[in-house]
Amino acid sequence: MNNALQIALALGSVAVLLGLMAVVRHLAALWHIGPEVQRKLVHIGTGLYAIMLPWLFPDRWPIYMLVGLTLLVMLVLRLPNSGLGRTLHGVERQSYGDFLLAISVGLCLFLAEDQIFLYVLPIAVLTLADAAAALAGSTYGTRFFKIEEGEKSIEGSTVFFAVTLLIAILCLMLMTGLPPLNIIVLSVMVAAFGTFVEAVSWRGFDNMFLPLGLLIFLAVHANDPLPDLLALASFFATCIVAFKLVAPQLGLTAHAARVYVTAVFLVIAVTAIQNAIFPILVLAAHAWSRTTTPSQSQYPDLDIVVGLAMISFGWLVLGNATQWNAVSFYGMTAMGLMLGFCALAVTGQRVLVRVITLTAIVAGACLLRMIILQLNPDGTNWNGMMWPAVAGMAMLTLGLPSLWPVAFAQARVAKLTLLALAPPLVTYLHAIYSAGVLY
Repeated sequence: MNNALQIALALGSVAVLLGLMAVVRHLAALWHIGPEVQRKLVHIGTGLYAIMLPWLFPDRWPIYMLVGLTLLVMLVLRLPNSGLGRTLHGVERQSYGDFLLAISVGLCLFLAEDQIFLYVLPIAVLTLADAAAALAGSTYGTRFFKIEEGEKSIEGSTVFFAVTLLIAILCLMLMTGLPPLNIIVLSVMVAAFGTFVEAVSWRGFDNMFLPLGLLIFLAVHANDPLPDLLALASFFATCIVAFKLVAPQLGLTAHAARVYVTAVFLVIAVTAIQNAIFPILVLAAHAWSRTTTPSQSQYPDLDIVVGLAMISFGWLVLGNATQWNAVSFYGMTAMGLMLGFCALAVTGQRVLVRVITLTAIVAGACLLRMIILQLNPDGTNWNGMMWPAVAGMAMLTLGLPSLWPVAFAQARVAKLTLLALAPPLVTYLHAIYSAGVLY
């Protein structure tokens, strides 16, 4: 298929999406279909079409173009006078699910590369299990648990687990050569982890966290020996129990505690343990700052997990795109984010106490960074220690919150994330530019 035909197919795909929405909207008026069912019908249709994309397009670039066009269409559909937009946005709760679904399709396809099961399985779970859970919960749900902006049902989560388990078994059997017992254990873990992610997600973030979390988990652990898989499953169960016990002491809601479990497990499951230290310390520093210097954001405990996830996914994608390992830069970003929360945590102390405390924290963080870099393979330290970048990042993330803490009362996570990300990102881009990657 030549380039012109692939472009035409991409444009036709957008027309198919709009046509599907028009049909659903028309049927909803005839049969009095509710907004939630309308949204899930469009979700299922677009998801099933997305699964076929690797076979429809010989090249990858037209799919990325299609994703970009879809995002533009979704933006237009959010305009107040968009009739078709009400098919997606007629539900009462605020959701970014339409944008995140399109972004996840592009990212999953990019990260899966030639291992097609890493794309098909997560997108199939997102398409079928998520829709089945939502429809089952809204229709048959009788036992509910609360999340920050509503509630979800035990019945819906049970359906999600069952459908995900079936999808995982079929995909792994048909698309991999893994041993049968490994397939069973992996499928149960995928179903359990996926159910946990879906149950704790809010505002449509499951459309990103679920497929990318499953893809990264499978990419790292699909070929693990059976004892390692069983040990990982035990670790996940231990995380759940530990956070359930610790959450009340930290002042976390039950929903936030479940979100923290998911974040910690995913970070530890997909990277070497030393590279998970700073991301976990970010969560601890956030909990400290939330106690001593509360944020005025509506859901700060959820914001930090979103911020940490975006940093993690972003560095992963950038490293894969350039083929220059970004683990060290990811660790520096997490270190900066941790320092920012620590600076806010001590703003109520006397100046001398703040200086001594933050100096000790910086010294400990730098020592920890040195240890982590020494534990990592040489390939991850290709740009050296980068102490000037670390110093610049520390000055930003410690100085601004210390001098103007009131500026971080709102949108704290977003502001600290930008401060922590700027020096390592600039350093990374300069380093690969110097190496000729960006020419």
